[in-house]
Amino acid sequence: MLQTVILKNNYQDSINLMLLTNKINDLANVTMSQIMMGTDANKDILQNTNLLTPQAQNASPNDLMIVVDSQDEKIMTEVLPVVHAFLDDLSTKSETTENKPATSWKEALVQLPDANMALFSIPGEYGAPEMEKALKEGLHVFSFTDNVSLEDEVRLKKLAHEKGLLMMGPDCGTGIISSIPIAFTNVVSPGNIGIVGASGTGIQEVATIIDRLGNGVVHAIGTGGRDLSDGVGATTVKDAIVALENHEPTDVICVISKPPAKAVRDEVVQLLQSVSKPVVAIFLGEKPSAHEGKVYLAHTLEETAKIAIDLANEKPIQKNYFEALAKPDVPVLSADKVVKGLYSGGTLAAEAGMMISEALGLEGLIKQAGYILKSNGYDVIDLGDDIYTQGKPHPMIDPEVRIQKIHEYGAQKETGIILFDVVLGYGAHEDMAGALLPAIKEELAKAQAEGRTLYFVATVVGTRKDPQNYDETVKRLEEAGIYVAESNAKAVQLALLLKGISISEVDKEVTSYVGEKVTIPQASQAVIELLNTKPRIINVGLQSFNDSIADYGGKSVQFNWRPRASGNKKMIKILSALEDHAVEIQAENDKVIEKIKNSQPFLVDVLPAKEVIEELNETPKTLLHAGPPITYEQMTGPMKGSCVGAALFEGWAKNETQAKQMLENGEVRFIPCHHVHAVGPMGGITSANMPVVVVENRLDGTKAYCTMNEGIGKVLRFGAYSQEVVDRLLWMKDVLAPTIAKALKQTQEGINLNVLIARSITMGDEFHQRNIAASANFLKEVAPLIVKLQMNEKEKYDVIKFLADTDQFFLNIMMATGKAIVDTARKDTKGTIVTTMTRNGVDFGIRIAQTGDAWYTAPVNTPKGLYFTGFTEDDGNPDIGDSAITETVGVGAMAMVAAPGVTRFVGAGGFQDALDISDEMEQICQTHNPTWTIPTWDFKGTCLGIDIRKVVETGITPIINTGIAHKKAGVGQVGAGTVRAPLGCFEKALEAYAKVWDIHVD
Repeated sequence: MLQTVILKNNYQDSINLMLLTNKINDLANVTMSQIMMGTDANKDILQNTNLLTPQAQNASPNDLMIVVDSQDEKIMTEVLPVVHAFLDDLSTKSETTENKPATSWKEALVQLPDANMALFSIPGEYGAPEMEKALKEGLHVFSFTDNVSLEDEVRLKKLAHEKGLLMMGPDCGTGIISSIPIAFTNVVSPGNIGIVGASGTGIQEVATIIDRLGNGVVHAIGTGGRDLSDGVGATTVKDAIVALENHEPTDVICVISKPPAKAVRDEVVQLLQSVSKPVVAIFLGEKPSAHEGKVYLAHTLEETAKIAIDLANEKPIQKNYFEALAKPDVPVLSADKVVKGLYSGGTLAAEAGMMISEALGLEGLIKQAGYILKSNGYDVIDLGDDIYTQGKPHPMIDPEVRIQKIHEYGAQKETGIILFDVVLGYGAHEDMAGALLPAIKEELAKAQAEGRTLYFVATVVGTRKDPQNYDETVKRLEEAGIYVAESNAKAVQLALLLKGISISEVDKEVTSYVGEKVTIPQASQAVIELLNTKPRIINVGLQSFNDSIADYGGKSVQFNWRPRASGNKKMIKILSALEDHAVEIQAENDKVIEKIKNSQPFLVDVLPAKEVIEELNETPKTLLHAGPPITYEQMTGPMKGSCVGAALFEGWAKNETQAKQMLENGEVRFIPCHHVHAVGPMGGITSANMPVVVVENRLDGTKAYCTMNEGIGKVLRFGAYSQEVVDRLLWMKDVLAPTIAKALKQTQEGINLNVLIARSITMGDEFHQRNIAASANFLKEVAPLIVKLQMNEKEKYDVIKFLADTDQFFLNIMMATGKAIVDTARKDTKGTIVTTMTRNGVDFGIRIAQTGDAWYTAPVNTPKGLYFTGFTEDDGNPDIGDSAITETVGVGAMAMVAAPGVTRFVGAGGFQDALDISDEMEQICQTHNPTWTIPTWDFKGTCLGIDIRKVVETGITPIINTGIAHKKAGVGQVGAGTVRAPLGCFEKALEAYAKVWDIHVD
């Protein structure tokens, strides 16, 4: 029975999730589980293991999928506490670091402004664009991340070379920079040997032997295993050789490579022949019979280390470094017994496969389904191959796959020897020997009981300074009856001796190099600086990679990365392409921002809508509505109800039946408020004789209009249309509007809204759900003016009483203010700033500066919040209204921190939630508005300039405070809450904007 829980927007590192999956799989009632992010690649893994459920299929790349197969219907009550405890522990560790983890490149670079390297351990499908970003920021790249395409690797290494940077990887497992261990690496003494390795465990084997023999390494520059392929052409290997040649403290250059392409290998050798420093090189798979010129060619990794040590100590090179081993005093295995190699390191596996094949005349190395050697029953497996690590931790971290193979091969009668490695160091399992020993002891006991001879032979890759303790590890293995050799080459030699086969190495003389030499260029300043200082690293991904950096004197800042654009690869490509135009885009955006900052909104009048909106005087009968364009048939209940109420108000119909018939027959034309410089709350329905407030932006004379606020409950904007509703509208037309208009005419310039808003925000308003201070301040401005008017005293009283009782009265004035501001900002501007957000109950629509009047829409969401007594979320209508214009200009939910008193009313929990919301909204905006400062936010201004690039990049969509209308016409308001803008409209806008720069992505 499959059960699924999705934790929305909860990005976690894949390696941590693999370890968590193992923990869940250990639970007694769990048959199988998988915990991973909702990427397409991970869904494929779930599909292949029959764990893909409909809920998981719908997860986004930023959602955490928890899928459990169990016969226990309540298994999630057992699983979820374990999951949350594990994640909480990660969070606690994160909070105890010196710096708060960054969540963006900008934050990371602010925290570590002198950073010179980025260390990546993120999913490969998202790796290339992030690495490109790091290179463009001038950072060297160390990519533990694998599964990057060859095409991307070539492009990134070319870019790095052009910028004078090192691109280490992808799939670079280990490195040492200025004696700082990086990623999966050992603690090696400082020295004068510099290593360049297209091999992770090859570097580790050579470096640890050098250390245990008393010497040291200054740099070990990993390049990734494909660097010496025809496709890549040794770009990083060559750059690293040049770097070490130009690095004064490096006396010896050591090059380690998996089997290379012949032509590329020859180019590398030509470069090595041209440097001034002594060189040792190993190209695995070759069996050199002589050294060539100044390049000493090794056959095994142990020989490589020993030649490097002699060169470092300025000792003559020996003709032969082979040491014969004494055969253990045990019976020799029969000829039909074979060797099985189970390696966590690909290079160690290749070395073992090479030596066994050479000794026995087998078919040689292969790379097929994880096998390095598969010939005549002799198997050597690289358990770090993708076939074993897809969706699972690397075998250096997790012993599970190797334990399975120990049992599998241990039970086979033809198996005589199981050969394996134990790799120590940072990043590796805290006690791999202890994890493997129970399985080894079990198989040894079974073999003995069956009268079979079975040997285990191990090599331990490590130093006495590694966290796991080299000497203790060797001791525990030997006490369990395992033969332990001091190098991988010796382990293979010992395994062959147990079969009665002796091997040796030929003496090597030095022959002349007859090829041409090349001129060695100067290393870039960035490379020289990297090699002569302690690295300063932005760690993008696995948090534990910070440990070795901090322990040995480097600097790092943790970047808690998550996929850009919610993992949408199309959007990622567009964002990356737009980065090439960032300066020009910012210049255009700044123009929009300055117009908004410099806006001067004044409330100047209240007039019948038909006097300022010409379209309302045209034939046929016309109504304005909220949101992007919509037909009457498409409208939801509240908007249809508002249309009925407007028809009754205008006298177009005598009753509800006539009004609906008129609307359904197409006798009424509908125009979005936004198309005529107007906005309307909720349904937004505005008719000719409805009074509208007039706000003028005196920056350029732009005017905007909005109907007046009716109060709450059964009101037209929420879809109610009873006689009570119509009577209130008529009173507002005949009494309220003329009274306020006359009052405003007594002022010289109207009411300065910037001042009123600035004052009210300090008093706890956010101008969407809470307008009580602004409404009171408005009354404070107009009441003395109304008192002076020559009019009926009861009407005067009724007007003042209505304004005093209507806490939300200022909302509509704020809406007109926002509209006047954005309509000014939209004029003759370009860029990626959002200039309109609105909704019609079906679609959410936005506009951006660049594309003017074009709408970008996506299905609207239903608000979450608190409901009035007797109503539930099932009664709520999808989000509706033009009032999101307030969030467009940075107030409303964007300024939630200004109004903590409203947070619980809209469903949030309190001040911390309000602060979190505003902090989150800050991430998708360009800047702050200094005109409207918020005391509870350290007097920062309200958020300003929602940028579609930031919305798409972060996946953070604007949050909107909103009233909730009943989905049936005529009921009215049933609650209040918050709602998220859908991401889709921002993605559509970004795609359209990209075409301005001739960026087209399929």
